[in-house]
Amino acid sequence: MHERVLLIEDEPHIVEALSFLLTREGISVSTHSDGIDAAQTVARLAPDLVILDVMLPGKSGFDILAEIRQAEAVANTPVLMLTAKGQLRDRAAAQAAGASLFMTKPFSNKEIIANVKSLLK
Repeated sequence: MHERVLLIEDEPHIVEALSFLLTREGISVSTHSDGIDAAQTVARLAPDLVILDVMLPGKSGFDILAEIRQAEAVANTPVLMLTAKGQLRDRAAAQAAGASLFMTKPFSNKEIIANVKSLLK
C-alpha cells in the first residue's frame, strides 16, 4: 500500500514541485489550497502525513494544526509545516501547536524527501 500525503499549500509552483517529487518516490499525493476547510479535508482523507503551509488564504497553518490536533481521528497524524519565514518565533509556534517537523522555504529536494520518508516511518 502506498503512503498517502495531503499537501496543504496555496503556491501552485510548490504544489507542482512537491507533488512531482513525492509521486516519483511512490507516495500518493492529494492537494488542498484553502485554509478555511483544510482541517475538515484532513479528517475526511485521513492521510499518513500532512504537509502544511503556515500562510494560507482563510486561516493560518497554526490554527489548522491546532484543529487537526483536536480531532481525535487524525490527532496523531504527523504534520510537516512549511514556511517562507524561518524565524525562531514561527518555529516555536509550530512546535507549541504540535508540528512534527518544521521546514523553511526554499528547501532542497533531497531534504524534503528525507524528512517526508522519516515522518512516514
